[in-house]
Amino acid sequence: MQNVKIVITGPFAAGKTEFIRSISEINVVSTERRISDNSRVVKEETTVAMDFGRITIDQDLVLYLFGTPGQKRFDFMWEILSEGMLGFVLMVDSTKSETFREARQILDVFKKYAGVPYVVAANKQDLPDAWSPEDLRIALRINSDVKVLPCVARDKESVKHVLLELLYTILESLEEGVS
Repeated sequence: MQNVKIVITGPFAAGKTEFIRSISEINVVSTERRISDNSRVVKEETTVAMDFGRITIDQDLVLYLFGTPGQKRFDFMWEILSEGMLGFVLMVDSTKSETFREARQILDVFKKYAGVPYVVAANKQDLPDAWSPEDLRIALRINSDVKVLPCVARDKESVKHVLLELLYTILESLEEGVS
């Protein structure tokens, strides 16, 4: 059996926890705690260490999903969580352009941790003020060979699509490495 570690990262309140909860076949191990600073106006709780979920693709492949905390003060967890990952998803709230710069910075940090494949999930595409994936690509300065995918983290099918695209990207990368 092949176990694949995938990291879900992105700015605070981008939808990482919801993404994992939507698709995990086990109860998500979560480290949500009440927010005690000014971020409380955005949401009541935040991830302080990690979220963890699992998906069995088939009898030979299991995905382990690790969600990072989004608040900068917990960024020491990012490198720990990235160890051994085969790919990652950069989750971006496409309705909050004020978080795009932070999303780009997080992307640059994770690219330094490991030269692994990644995709960008343009979350909240169900909302009318969401930036399109192509506009998001331009705003984040994402290369054309990287997939920027529409996503609604609450929707299991949408999350499945993002993860499958990441898996295809990982497989392509592995095949290129073999040849």
